Amino acid sequence: MYSYLRDITLAFDIETIPDVEGLRRLHDLDATLSDEEVAELAFQQRRAASGSDFLPLHLQRVAVVSCALRVGKEFRVWSLAEPEQGEGEIIQRFFDGVEKFSPQLVSWNGGGFDLPVLHYRGLMHGVAAARYWDLGDGDYPDSRDFKWNNYISRYHTRHLDLMDLLAMYQPRASVPLDELAKLIGFPGKLGMHGSRVWEAWCAGRKSEIRDYCETDALNTYLVSLRFRLMRGELSGSDYEQEMACVRAALVRLEKPHWQEFLAAWPA
Repeated sequence: MYSYLRDITLAFDIETIPDVEGLRRLHDLDATLSDEEVAELAFQQRRAASGSDFLPLHLQRVAVVSCALRVGKEFRVWSLAEPEQGEGEIIQRFFDGVEKFSPQLVSWNGGGFDLPVLHYRGLMHGVAAARYWDLGDGDYPDSRDFKWNNYISRYHTRHLDLMDLLAMYQPRASVPLDELAKLIGFPGKLGMHGSRVWEAWCAGRKSEIRDYCETDALNTYLVSLRFRLMRGELSGSDYEQEMACVRAALVRLEKPHWQEFLAAWPA
């Protein structure tokens, strides 16, 4: 048994949409305005103020959290998403997973986007996440270890923001996950882009958003394996075993977006 197989690794990604109800409340908007009109008004105001229609993080509602989880010999990819769960339940279930497994979290720009969004939105919904916020003063048997390595501190590694680390914590040195994944030889993004999520949501294509988020979570996991190979944590044979494990898991899922992913990922 290889030592790395004892690890529990959770790569994750989120997709968000404008919090139209929050925007209505904050700006006392006319109730006759549609969700699309509310969002467009917010985009216009944002563009006038900053030149971009990217909304502040606390006004981004979580529509889906996708996870790629490696536990022992098993690997799986799944999503917590609307309409099956509401936003509060999605966020709570994500942090329940952290509570249960205390995994190594892996993200791409998770420190700059995904986790702050989950913090703000979780706060609004009354989410409990004691393990995640443990800084060494919790009631867990290994809590003292979290003083030196926790999910919150930027230079600790229980949450590994690959984009931040590879860029040496310099924003101008960061690169897109999609481009890096493709340059390595992974499929990268398929069929959608984050800028088109709201359009897809309004058109009722929620499953397409979920599938897109899942492929981003998987690309993040695959890039993390290449990083572990580079830093000597995995041997060449370990790395090839991990690639085979992921491929086999995707074949078993028998879903169209994974078939497309495999077709774009030559062996």
